[in-house]
Amino acid sequence: MPTPHYGQPRYRVIADELRERIERGAIPPGALLPTESTLTAEFRAARGTVRQAIAALRADGYVTTEHGRGTYASLGLSAGGETTARLPTIARREVAADPELAALFAVEVGTVLVEQQSVNRSGGAVEAVVRTYRLLRPSQ
Repeated sequence: MPTPHYGQPRYRVIADELRERIERGAIPPGALLPTESTLTAEFRAARGTVRQAIAALRADGYVTTEHGRGTYASLGLSAGGETTARLPTIARREVAADPELAALFAVEVGTVLVEQQSVNRSGGAVEAVVRTYRLLRPSQ
């Protein structure tokens, strides 16, 4: 069911809802997202708006799209469990803010943050490890 989107572009509201489903596990990593037509009906939005939402999720690393196959929640593993060269391995967890992170976010030490770690590989070798942090939303 669509939620009010006071001041946010419609595509961002849809992207946020899908991202929350992925983070909650309602759409598990590696699972196929609903089709564009299913999402347009669910969110009562135009196909272009749904495509923008999916593009935003792709840019944030939450989904990958394979031409002719569909859009999947990101995992970084193939169906057989082998690491692919194209997809990063993404892990999320809740962490307590240390003094440095607390200062950066202007919150108290110990405030819950979401840490996302991406491990980018090429041919099995690690090319980069990227950690990002954000505040935990109350609905999570």
